[in-house]
Amino acid sequence: MAFKTPAKGEKTPSRGEKTGRKGLTRTTPLQTNKPLQTNKPLQTNKPLQSKTSLQTKKPMQAGSGFTAKPISPADQMKAQKKALQAATIRLLEKARRDAAEQGVDLSEWENAFIEDVGERVKTYGRAFADPDKGALNGTLSMRQGQKLKEIRKKVKAKGRVGKSNEPDT
Repeated sequence: MAFKTPAKGEKTPSRGEKTGRKGLTRTTPLQTNKPLQTNKPLQTNKPLQSKTSLQTKKPMQAGSGFTAKPISPADQMKAQKKALQAATIRLLEKARRDAAEQGVDLSEWENAFIEDVGERVKTYGRAFADPDKGALNGTLSMRQGQKLKEIRKKVKAKGRVGKSNEPDT
């Protein structure tokens, strides 16, 4: 709130005097109907009571909780590999599914590529044998990844063209 300061020579209104302004002056002092009660304590001395006991339904399993051993680095790497394999398979399936939804006909080579790469990833965990052709922990070689991107790009581009040519109904 901003209070207006009187100019030089201007009289300041006294308490209870009406000024014509709203909200800044009070004509009567504040009064409440109820007196302040100070004889009640702010906190109770009663302890909290629960109707049931605080016990779990099942005891904790052995090896769980804070005493559980952390996952070993080898197990972490295995889990990351499995996740990467699953992501690659999902990506291959998505490329095929998007092509079918968009009505794009993939060539025989592109269909065979998607099938073979997916099969190799499921069987061997990666789709290439030569470590010089891709990342050590990768599932696709650089060239396979590039070809998959090209297929997805083709589907995306032909899907847009197909939608723009359809008549509006």
